[in-house]
Amino acid sequence: MLTVRAPATSANLGSGFDVFGVALSHPADVVRVEKADEVTIEVTGAGSQYIPEDPEKNTVGAVADALDAPARIKIDKGIRPASGLGSSAASAAAAAVALNELYDRGHSREELVPIAAKGEAVVSGDAHDDNVAPAIMGGFTIATDDGVTKVDADVPLVACLPDIVVSTRDARNVVPQRAKVSQLVETVGNAATLTTGMHRDDPELVGQGMYDSVVTPARAKLIDGYDDVREAAFDAGATGVTISGAGPAVIAACHEGDRRSVGTAMLETFDAHGVDARVHQTHIGDGATLY
Repeated sequence: MLTVRAPATSANLGSGFDVFGVALSHPADVVRVEKADEVTIEVTGAGSQYIPEDPEKNTVGAVADALDAPARIKIDKGIRPASGLGSSAASAAAAAVALNELYDRGHSREELVPIAAKGEAVVSGDAHDDNVAPAIMGGFTIATDDGVTKVDADVPLVACLPDIVVSTRDARNVVPQRAKVSQLVETVGNAATLTTGMHRDDPELVGQGMYDSVVTPARAKLIDGYDDVREAAFDAGATGVTISGAGPAVIAACHEGDRRSVGTAMLETFDAHGVDARVHQTHIGDGATLY
């Protein structure tokens, strides 16, 4: 039996829609695999009651099929489904790394990214690499049709997860189909600033680069209290705030000494809107780890 831990992730980071992603030091999923004649799946942990164990409907089933690697697969969820923290990507990433090793398929980490993305497609309807890339490779990743670029960044982050459910499909349905040229120019500039900040481990530049005027405002309407939570996080010292992935989690960049105050401000503001939430004081971490 092999065991792999794969981290939560935050995709988009505002200006990098469907391209940027970061691995978070915590929370994480843990997946255990053992060779078998057919694929079976057992799910425990956060939100497990909502996750199908039918291999045709579970992210890891698609990964096992793509690798031709039947196994008994046990998933311990540390990442709540429909959180905006890459829950399905973490399971798919962990399964890809574990089954690749179990059956000695010989794929590199980068080659496993599109394989894990096939698992993501089971949930979201599309195979996107922005969550599975950091879940497998760690760090800050830039995923394009030409492959994945990784930066070993070190930036403090705060992830606040409200007790709200936003499905990936619903979040994609509200994305505007058109944008002004001025918005595109602004977004390119912000994405470049964020990338530079990651290379320099600079929370100020990363925070500046997280601003997005196209996708985030549309998705913010799905999250009760988002605008006030964002403002409170800035007041507490955040350098940048945006929606994590499809939401409802909110991700903030900050300096190390401000993580606690930023997290507390976000929690208290969601509470003022009648929304329970929990905070992860985290940072950019490693990808899937084999035990």
